[in-house]
Amino acid sequence: MESILRHCFVMNPKEYAKANEGDDVYLCEYEYDIHWHSFKRLAEIDNGEEDDDGAESDEDWKLSKDPDSDTEEEMDYDEESIKNILAKPSRAHELAANSQKGQFFGLQKIGVKKIPEHVRCHKQTDLERAKAALLLASLPKSLPCRDKEMLEITAFIKDAISDDKCLGRCLYINGVPGTGKTMSVLAVMRNLRTEVDAGSIRPYSFVEINGLKLASPENIYRVIYEALSGHRVSWKKALHLLNERFSEGKKIGKEDDKPCILLIDELDLLLTRNQSVLYNILDWPTKPHSKLVVIGIANTMDLPEKLLPRISSRMGIERLCFGPYNYQQLQEIVSSRLKGINAFKEQAIEYASRKVAAISGDARRALEICRRAAEITDYRLKKLISNSNNASQGFIGTHFAGKSLVGMAEVEAAIQEMFQAPHIQVMKTSSRLSKIFLTAMVYELYKTGMGETTFEKLAMTVSCLCTSNGEAFPGHDMLLKIGCKLGECRIVLCESGAKHRLQKLQLNFPSDDVAFALKDSKELPWLAKYL
Repeated sequence: MESILRHCFVMNPKEYAKANEGDDVYLCEYEYDIHWHSFKRLAEIDNGEEDDDGAESDEDWKLSKDPDSDTEEEMDYDEESIKNILAKPSRAHELAANSQKGQFFGLQKIGVKKIPEHVRCHKQTDLERAKAALLLASLPKSLPCRDKEMLEITAFIKDAISDDKCLGRCLYINGVPGTGKTMSVLAVMRNLRTEVDAGSIRPYSFVEINGLKLASPENIYRVIYEALSGHRVSWKKALHLLNERFSEGKKIGKEDDKPCILLIDELDLLLTRNQSVLYNILDWPTKPHSKLVVIGIANTMDLPEKLLPRISSRMGIERLCFGPYNYQQLQEIVSSRLKGINAFKEQAIEYASRKVAAISGDARRALEICRRAAEITDYRLKKLISNSNNASQGFIGTHFAGKSLVGMAEVEAAIQEMFQAPHIQVMKTSSRLSKIFLTAMVYELYKTGMGETTFEKLAMTVSCLCTSNGEAFPGHDMLLKIGCKLGECRIVLCESGAKHRLQKLQLNFPSDDVAFALKDSKELPWLAKYL
């Protein structure tokens, strides 16, 4: 198969498992439906119920010649085989053609490609491996410090899918950002996947949705329906079809006989004026034979109390709170990522963990600081080596051996770089009222868990803070001017001023940046209570 860069091969999962580090992989997400004459997203497939047609279609597409050969003649399919495939009654709209028997999850032989191995110019150093391991996008081999929470999630899911009716099973997970809420749920789902493959628990469908990726709350209907059926429709039609599926028991796809586990991250972003979206989603599990389990994740603790009674009653009382990490837990998280990599001194990891734990307890911030410290160390080491090109190789090896480890100096440099950014300096040197304004925004964020607030709500919060701490309330006009100035500096994102008191405001930077900048303010020491 021709790729953009060079010749590549189609691989199945077993061959991919033997691939070398650095090989590029592509995953086909859509297949062509010859009945509908359109492309559709590949849905989860129940391979335990496959018929022989699916297996035969896989065989027809296998290459008849040596797969290791890369000539164009060997990549072409036989015309007679193609005609036989087109002549067969296809179920492409119900079942992916390349599904793999005995597998419930996984790549299932769909469009995995390997680019031939190319030799690296040099062997990866410990610092380069550390930088890759500390990336937020990299998937850790294990998730430490959340064993208790993961056991509770596992017990909830197993209990829910073991019940044929699955009535009213909803779990609400809350906690401050960066405490491993989403990663814990996904780790549990990966563990359950192996149990499904082993046959110890019944198969299920899993749909993951992030509220931040939805253009509007109503689009969640379209995403759920597409995940279950593989077809795209408008959100109104999707709502109608999902109501038929979960309320009336009508089938919309092959997955309908299995329980459906719906994970909604950033659940609070689905709030609308009449809260109809959340009502529909939380009402479906209460219907007979819906077989729907909903797991909602948000940052705010009291979200159920802010919902209408008819919605909070359907959410139930099953909740799970993720507390912020302490420095020992952060140290364990970073160390687990660096297991087998000799790139950091122990005191450097402890120092970074203590700094982050004192501010927010956000594991992502600790990983970012350590990764940046590794980058600084790698840059300094390469610079020293380039300046010593005339020295012997033995001298370089002994002279720079101790300087290849990340120490406290590099961690401190990374912290200063992260927390001495221009926007933090602007907040530190801002006016007295601007500091109160920003503190009120952070306090409002902590109370509601919502990233956005309105000018009217913020003014009420500022008034409460000023009254409680003996400060004079500046008035709405002055607050509006302060908000405009902060908006000009891009510290705060402001909606159009035409909405006046309903104008939406949002911090343009993480709340812990504001806390770091203002918590030690000598001018207003009471701000630390609200940060």
